[in-house]
Amino acid sequence: MPIVVHIDVELAKQKMSVGEFADRVGLTPANVAVLKNGRAKAVRFSTLEAMCRVLSCQPGDLLEFVED
Repeated sequence: MPIVVHIDVELAKQKMSVGEFADRVGLTPANVAVLKNGRAKAVRFSTLEAMCRVLSCQPGDLLEFVED
């Protein structure tokens, strides 16, 4: 898939666990895992906004387009 998700990198920078991140964003840990592993088919803008707010980052820090 040409979209790569870098949630794990941002979590490491913030020294935040997946569980804490999930709670603060309002997702289940299972849904965070789906996002982290690149298995998500879509992300709501409201979810992306919450992730950026919690991690103090920009959408481009979480998502990257990579040519196949």
